[in-house]
This record gives sequence, C-alpha cells and structure tokens, in this order.
Amino acid sequence: MLLLSLWMHEPSSSRLFDEAVEALAGLPGVGRKTAMRLALFVLNQDEAWVRQFSASVLKLREEARFCRKCFNLSDEALCRICSNPSRKQEMVCVVEDIRDVLAIESTHQYHGLYHVLGGRISPMDGVGPSDLNLEALLARCREEELKEVILALSPTMEGDTTGFYIYRKLEPMGLEISTIARGVGFGDALEYADELTLGRSIQFRLPFAQTLRT
Repeated sequence: MLLLSLWMHEPSSSRLFDEAVEALAGLPGVGRKTAMRLALFVLNQDEAWVRQFSASVLKLREEARFCRKCFNLSDEALCRICSNPSRKQEMVCVVEDIRDVLAIESTHQYHGLYHVLGGRISPMDGVGPSDLNLEALLARCREEELKEVILALSPTMEGDTTGFYIYRKLEPMGLEISTIARGVGFGDALEYADELTLGRSIQFRLPFAQTLRT
C-alpha cells in the first residue's frame, strides 16, 4: 500500500496525463486515485466522444444562467419549472441552493415553484440577509398570487436562523408558511437525504409557527 501511495503522487511518463489528473482532482469529491482512473477512461475513448464531452462542459460554463425569477439553473431567462404552466403557481418552495432543487425534484412529490436563496444566513461566515436572494423572494410574495411558502432549508442552526428570518418577514403578508417535516436529520444537507425520506418530509410538512412552539 505504501508503494502504491508513493506511486500515485509521483509524476507519470506523460506531462499531459499529469495535467489532466490535476485538473480532474480539483473536482469536488474526486481524489487523485479517482482522477487517474477518469483520465485513463477519457484517454481510451474515441476522439469524437472526447470532443463532445469537452464541448458540453464548455457550453455549460458559457451559456448556462440563473432564472431571473427563482434563481434556479436555466438555459433561458426563465427556467423550465417557472415557465411550466402545469406547475402550481400559487406555491413556492424556498431552498438554499440548486442542489436542493435537484434533490426535491427527484422525489416527484412536489409540483409547485421554487426560490433559490443562494445560501443561508451565517454571521460566523459573514453571510447576512442582504447577501442572499431574500429581497427577490419578498417581492414575489407581494406581487404574485401566492398562497403557500414552504421553507425547505437544511436542518442546521444556520438553516433554522434563515427560516425564522423569512417567517418574520412573511408573517404580516397573511401567507401560509410551512416547513418540511423533520424526517431529515439535524445537521444533514437536503441533497444527501434519500428520496423517500425527503419526499415524505415535503408531503407531511408542518405550519412553521407550530415548530416555534415545539
């Protein structure tokens, strides 16, 4: 194992291969060993596949944008969810980032709209309400015919702080404000919850005011 570990950190006979490994190792969750396997996989594919793969990544970086309404990932000014007339237009699910939208969509239990905050309030990290897409959320609640706002934030201290802040801002508007049931363990990110647990958390959501009394 020691020899393998040393070999993995030694340069190979190809500078181009080493550069590709270093680039792949910069991806989140990809260690050097996995990066080497990926580099070898790419090296063994035909040129057409590699060109298509590279073009797809480059196009994503150059052309993808954020939805002007909900801040979800989009190809156009409005994302596919916001522009879909079959979605429940009177319901908005508030999440921290795009990964949470993907996680909730995978449950097939929610059919309303979204609003991506772009983070959560965290004074320790220097993140305040003005650093998030909160004003846009408040504007939507004032201007759109919404009936319910679902707070699907991570069950952490920062997530709870963000949820309480939003609740205090929205309470005077007379909207129904709910939060996902605590099927997701405290401290866990929504993206790591299994689909069944997350789906039930949304389906059996609670009035936010009720959580303040428990």
